[in-house]
Amino acid sequence: MERQTFKTLSRDSGLSIDTLQRTFYTFLEQSPEIKIIKRQGVNLRLDATYFEKFCLVCYQDHQDGYTQLIRFTDGEHYSEIKEDLDNLIKLGVQIESVTSDGHKSILKAIKKSMPDALAQRCLVHIQRMCLLWLTRFPKHESGRELKALVLMLLKIKTNNDRIYWTQNLEAWHLKHKDYLMERTYNQQTGRYWFTHKLVRRSYYTIKRALPNMFHYLSNPKIPATTNGIEGFFSHLKNHLDLHRGLTLKHRIDFIKWYMFFSNEK
Repeated sequence: MERQTFKTLSRDSGLSIDTLQRTFYTFLEQSPEIKIIKRQGVNLRLDATYFEKFCLVCYQDHQDGYTQLIRFTDGEHYSEIKEDLDNLIKLGVQIESVTSDGHKSILKAIKKSMPDALAQRCLVHIQRMCLLWLTRFPKHESGRELKALVLMLLKIKTNNDRIYWTQNLEAWHLKHKDYLMERTYNQQTGRYWFTHKLVRRSYYTIKRALPNMFHYLSNPKIPATTNGIEGFFSHLKNHLDLHRGLTLKHRIDFIKWYMFFSNEK
């Protein structure tokens, strides 16, 4: 867990570098399986992070950060996520809500596996994407006004805040709906596209997510963002970076050990 070279460890322990490598690699290859704990009213944080040659999907209990399940794969796939959620349910994990970044595969799997569970959209992810599309300095009034609304998202703490914010969003749309509908035509082909597509994309991203953006207001146990699990991924990658040179298999084994020790805390 620290930045120590084989040379330093060999000097301090009196063991050869070859012996140390064999010891560490044997230890890595004995990585334990994560134990799924039966719980009621679980509010999951579900997210994925990408490494050089694989993707890690993680299912984490928001209450104490316990990782119930992980999957090593090549992407976020509906069939795999649905299988994971089904297995968690079969093994006694009663899921009340799932907070995610809104990936289509995740939302579809939640709806299919547990239609009664709440699918909370991560507000930070919505805010981050909209700010990217709206740019730092929007040129048009509509972009500047929508950016101001997007920046207020994480300040919504009560139902009164939600009502005030959604009313302002509706007023914004009423004011700028003609602007959003402006089209640019290709005179040769007759095809068209929406002229202000980035402002339009930002608005409709919020509009589609709106039914699942504020579940946390009625249940404070539901996380409004996936910040907890993203911070966890960041710490994991920092530790893994200390051990550059591991094979793909040993990198995966390292992650399994890291999850095990994190859960043991």
